Amino acid sequence: AAWLSVHDVVLTRPGVEPFVGLANYTYELTNPDFWAAVWRSLVFTISSTSIELVLGIGLALLMDQPLRFRWLLRSLVILPWALPTIVNALMWRWIDNAEYGALNALLVQAGLISSYQQWLSNPATAMWMVVIADAWKMTPLVAILVLAALQGISREQIEAARVDGAGTVSTFRYVVLPLLTPTLLIVLVLRTMEAFKVFDIVWIMTNGGPANETQTIAIYAYQTAYRAYDFGRGAALGYLIALAIMVLAALYLRLLGRVGRS
Repeated sequence: AAWLSVHDVVLTRPGVEPFVGLANYTYELTNPDFWAAVWRSLVFTISSTSIELVLGIGLALLMDQPLRFRWLLRSLVILPWALPTIVNALMWRWIDNAEYGALNALLVQAGLISSYQQWLSNPATAMWMVVIADAWKMTPLVAILVLAALQGISREQIEAARVDGAGTVSTFRYVVLPLLTPTLLIVLVLRTMEAFKVFDIVWIMTNGGPANETQTIAIYAYQTAYRAYDFGRGAALGYLIALAIMVLAALYLRLLGRVGRS
């Protein structure tokens, strides 16, 4: 891949592979299509990760309560994460189907829309449908990790806060949340890296469409290499994606180190 990234390798020109140095990298870094794909990847990453964190914390708090059927709740919550990504993507593509999808049927019966909508073919909604599908699958992972952190918190600290007059919201904000911060940062590292290089769920649901509205950076790299047959630029894109993920991970880990020292 390193060799390919510094050569002009196009499969439609067999045997012609001139050395071009960093030209593939500079071409992409000055290409508006590249930055548009980066922006879409950031939108997907920020949106899905935010939803997963909020819902994951809420589910973890619920599963941490002494409910009668808590074991059943925990079993049901883990099911979406246990599904293979391919199955999850196909399921949501059927749910969002414009002709017989369950989402349209539900919204029409509830009176929220008057007619069936093209959720995955509409540039305004396609990305959000993919975000919802990804959040549905990955929220359970966040919930389980946060639940493990919650069970490691001393109950004496929580009881002491309540004795001092703190309410439920204040106890969570000033006692529980600071103790959860290291775990939440680890979750952010894992989910940010995975979401930024997302490919499978987007490709199966939309193929990067409509009108490239869901074309993330990984799909852009795939189409460059295997649709345009430009392996040189495709390899350079792979290294740019890896570099971006390394930078994000380094920032998170540095922040995690500061939290640990404090």
